[in-house]
Amino acid sequence: MAAHLKKRVYEEFTKVVQQQQEEIATKKLRLTKPSKSAALHIDLCKATSPADALQYLLQFARKPVEAESVEGVVRILLEHYYKENDPSVRLKIASLLGLLSKTAGFSPDCIMDDAINILQNESKFSIVRAEIFTQLLDTLLAIGTKLPENQAIQMRLVDVACKHLTDTSHGVRNKCLQLLGNLGSLEKSVTKDAEGLAARDVQKIIGDYFSDQDPRVRTAAIKAMLQLHERGLKLHQTIYNQACKLLSDDYEQVRSAAVQLIWVVSQLYPESIVPIPSSNEEIRLVDDAFGKICHMVSDGSWVVRVQAAKLLGSMEQVSSHFLEQTLDKKLMSDLRRKRTAHERAKELYSSGEFSSGRKWGDDAPKEEVDTGAVNLIESGACGAFVHGLEDEMYEVRIAAVEALCMLAQSSPSFAEKCLDFLVDMFNDEIEEVRLQSIHTMRKISNNITLREDQLDTVLAVLEDSSRDIREALHELLCCTNVSTKEGIHLALVELLKNLTKYPTDRDSIWKCLKFLGSRHPTLVLPLVPELLSTHPFFDTAEPDMDDPAYIAVLVLIFNAAKTCPTMPALFSDHTFRHYAYLRDSLSHLVPALRLPGRKLVSSAVSPSIISQEDPSQQFLQQSLERVYSLQHLDPQGAQELLEFTIRDLQRLGELQSELAGVADFSATYLRCQLLLIKALQEKLWNVAAPLYLKQSDLASAAAKQIMEETYKMEFMYSGVENKQVVIIHHMRLQAKALQLIVTARTTRGLDPLFGMCEKFLQEVDFFQRYFIADLPHLQDSFVDKLLDLMPRLMTSKPAEVVKILQTMLRQSAFLHLPLPEQIHKASATIIEPAGESDNPLRFTSGLVVALDVDATLEHVQDPQNTVKVQVCRVLYPDGQAQMIHPKPADFRNPGPGRHRLITQVYLSHTAWTEACQVEVRLLLAYNSSARIPKCPWMEGGEVSPQVETSIEGTIPFSKPVKVYIMPKPARR
Repeated sequence: MAAHLKKRVYEEFTKVVQQQQEEIATKKLRLTKPSKSAALHIDLCKATSPADALQYLLQFARKPVEAESVEGVVRILLEHYYKENDPSVRLKIASLLGLLSKTAGFSPDCIMDDAINILQNESKFSIVRAEIFTQLLDTLLAIGTKLPENQAIQMRLVDVACKHLTDTSHGVRNKCLQLLGNLGSLEKSVTKDAEGLAARDVQKIIGDYFSDQDPRVRTAAIKAMLQLHERGLKLHQTIYNQACKLLSDDYEQVRSAAVQLIWVVSQLYPESIVPIPSSNEEIRLVDDAFGKICHMVSDGSWVVRVQAAKLLGSMEQVSSHFLEQTLDKKLMSDLRRKRTAHERAKELYSSGEFSSGRKWGDDAPKEEVDTGAVNLIESGACGAFVHGLEDEMYEVRIAAVEALCMLAQSSPSFAEKCLDFLVDMFNDEIEEVRLQSIHTMRKISNNITLREDQLDTVLAVLEDSSRDIREALHELLCCTNVSTKEGIHLALVELLKNLTKYPTDRDSIWKCLKFLGSRHPTLVLPLVPELLSTHPFFDTAEPDMDDPAYIAVLVLIFNAAKTCPTMPALFSDHTFRHYAYLRDSLSHLVPALRLPGRKLVSSAVSPSIISQEDPSQQFLQQSLERVYSLQHLDPQGAQELLEFTIRDLQRLGELQSELAGVADFSATYLRCQLLLIKALQEKLWNVAAPLYLKQSDLASAAAKQIMEETYKMEFMYSGVENKQVVIIHHMRLQAKALQLIVTARTTRGLDPLFGMCEKFLQEVDFFQRYFIADLPHLQDSFVDKLLDLMPRLMTSKPAEVVKILQTMLRQSAFLHLPLPEQIHKASATIIEPAGESDNPLRFTSGLVVALDVDATLEHVQDPQNTVKVQVCRVLYPDGQAQMIHPKPADFRNPGPGRHRLITQVYLSHTAWTEACQVEVRLLLAYNSSARIPKCPWMEGGEVSPQVETSIEGTIPFSKPVKVYIMPKPARR
């Protein structure tokens, strides 16, 4: 019995020991980050002096703090704040509280009570009390900004700000006003004081500080009122009179903010009637505000003058006579309240004075201005734009030019009157002012017609040495209306002089003459015999077709003849031959004409015709719908259908420039599908890989080309939407699967395949996470079937994964590509260097030579960050390549969707025995994460800055230009 009991006890003991060992074996190790609050507490406890504590706080401020650790850190800081007596340490802790309260993911309402208590208990005799108060009020502002829905907190913070508005420190009053502007509302804020409950209007409280003794507080009060307006709260009209008084303030910041506040009130109450001081007259508020802002254009501070000039441009509701007064320094009669003839006769009668009869007309009514008459606008405000355009500071002149442009766009009559002033600005000494004046006139060109004297002043700018100025003027002439045929002739003569002096402007001048002729056909018609040097009786010599000036004349005449059917009768025989030549070589400049005895030369259909009949659009849709039946065809039939459709789309893009973008985009997608079908031919994959290496090479090349085409589709076209990005990434995923299959058939060993399979499955997971909202639209697709088998793929061996991928690639459905409404393909044309010269560019070896690069860019998004210049040395053994990053200042934006790149590429090399070619082309840099939609669960939904700024690859989007260079050996 004792032996049995001993055996049973031993078994129970063994069982307990085994259970403890199992628990120890299965116990998981939990790794936690070191507590920031504990580390800070230890550091502050180690501090032996205020200087040490301040040093620890400075070191802590440089380290990031996670949202879950902020509350503990704040408690440690508050605990040390109550113990600390040194004012500098208390100030640093108050600053850290403000920074920590702005941490993303942290709710700062838990520290609001402590911050308010510190405000109430802080010693009034502290050296840095005002600075501590300012930092604590900034913390309260951050709390209120992060909790806008909590009305109780908002009202309490407004109450705290109102209590401290009487502080002696201007910094504290400034911060309180800022808090009222950001958190206050039009509702009555209830505050408890000794007398009980009192209702306060936030706008009235802020308005009381418009007359504060400190100019910084006055500025803060105006900005707080503007902040209320930005938050959508309607300001009271009574503020207008207070703001008008601030226009005469001695402090320029106050006057600048007051001008902005007057503009805001004038936009809120434009039709309200306000009285004119010291009179019985009344005027619209927007007109009165316009006059006061005009007066500020002649302010003593150039900052205020710029602010006033900018605001004038947005006051479009002003009466026309007030608007026209800005162009005349003398007060106009319609802005002056004069006495009637009856009033003047009554005054003359009462004075007892009568006409003596000795002087003719001495009793006639006089128009002399009485000093007692009432002016509807201040005399100092007259000619505001004249003052602005003649200002000594170019910033004021630019602001005045921009304001003139905005007002002229909304008033055609004002545009005609301000034309002389804008034309005079073409002769400004500052290039930026001249350029802005040209751009301004181009914007209002539809409302104006240039006289000959004005045109003469405009054309004088063609002699400017700045290329930007000349090209901007060419753009202006493209959309300008000229009044007489002499003006057209003058413009042509000056443009030909420009062509002679600056041959690089050739393309810009030709384009200018194209639009100049099409806009003025009736004015060009009487000039044709003179321009073509024709004679009614004698044959004249045939001009040289290589002369750019003669081509310029023909471009002007042929574009005018498009809408003038009587003009071709004035052409000579060689002019018809030259037309046929230019129609083929410069079809973008020479239109199709209906010439007598000749057939109409075919041309691109105008957008209006496309919008009415739309045969090309129907053909495009039918071609794409025909392709969607690929699933019902055998591989050979599918290939033939895709090849025919691709050919049709490419031809459609060549014939219809309006559909070129969408046709090329669709053809590229179909080409990717064609490459995939060819690479997956069943008869090739049934052969063992070692016996059919050619098939592996074909599939590998197809996968690489599909990858390149998908990157082109994603980054070379503007207007691509998220629906297209999903299909593009799906096609790219298929190409990566094809690469994996090919690698598995040609690679020996399992170690490389394990890594490749894991990377591919990560790509699939990446696709699922970032395009989760679009997965329902991808039914029966490759990725849809892949996601169904994802659990199996995660546990399968590489050989099985490859086999599954190959089967799914063959069985996956062809996805339809939804076409965007408007899509354009990015393109670039290199103007310089032309690459036509056989004379090499010589320079000494070891030194550098500057190669001028001039290119036009079409439909390029963000060219400053994406366009690169590549220089490759071809026909040379080393085969070096150099990538140039143009500066942002090298890009110009002459019009919507167009950019101009003018830069220099510096080349250097050792001595060569003979001249060789350098190839120059433009590349489009891309980053595949740039178009990826933001994840809903990521903080802020943003990609890391390392991903955003990196360049993943480049795409050539211009034809290469070859230039001869010859590095010469240095002389000894």
